[in-house]
Amino acid sequence: MKRRLALILLTAACASVAHAQSPAASAPRGETTANVATGPRLILVGDSTMAPRSGYGNALCARLQQVACLNLARGGRSSMSFRAEGLWSTVMALLNEGASRQKTLVLIQFGHNDQPGKPGRSTDLATEFGPNMAGYVKEVRAAGAEVVLITPLTRRTFKDGELPNDLRPWAEAILKVGAEQGVPVLDLNAISHAAVAAMGQAGADTLAEAPPRFDRTHVGPKGAALFSAQVLEGLIRLKPELAAAQTLQP
Repeated sequence: MKRRLALILLTAACASVAHAQSPAASAPRGETTANVATGPRLILVGDSTMAPRSGYGNALCARLQQVACLNLARGGRSSMSFRAEGLWSTVMALLNEGASRQKTLVLIQFGHNDQPGKPGRSTDLATEFGPNMAGYVKEVRAAGAEVVLITPLTRRTFKDGELPNDLRPWAEAILKVGAEQGVPVLDLNAISHAAVAAMGQAGADTLAEAPPRFDRTHVGPKGAALFSAQVLEGLIRLKPELAAAQTLQP
């Protein structure tokens, strides 16, 4: 059953990836790159701010060449529900069943839907969120892959001319997990918050999806371009070997 679910989700991910280069004829289904055999594999795990269409994940994949980039982030998921719904089983199937044991880097970002008030998704910040993230780290490492944790993307609603950062406690929890587990953390929360705060509300609103899908959490093309560039820059600092994989134009 889990193998069947993995195949279904891989097919869906392949169909949803935007702006990716055409894969080589021998590329595994669902992986979004040219020249798959010559580079590592990148797997994206997270919520809607990373997911296809509403997040920056596909734009990040488009910034890379010779890298098999698979965006498995899904809207509305938390560190708890991503596992509970079987989505994490798909990631582990990829890590454990790959015939070539391809070098893989897994990017994991949660926090938005772990906040209070989201039935079936919210987690307790003090007792559940950190252990959930640590569990993902341990399982990725046990499968022989590498992991980078990413703190949650900022929201973009200003109050009295200032940009609150209600996701910072979840970012701090992720930084703590990274320190305890000895894995790198890309603090996208801090980076994106600083950039958006400097724009003001009018500028920040240009990062959103167009009406009627407009909100101040998800991103349109301009937001995806900005935040994917921030993530790639941070990834290259943490994993310098990815520098050679950048495309000339995302």
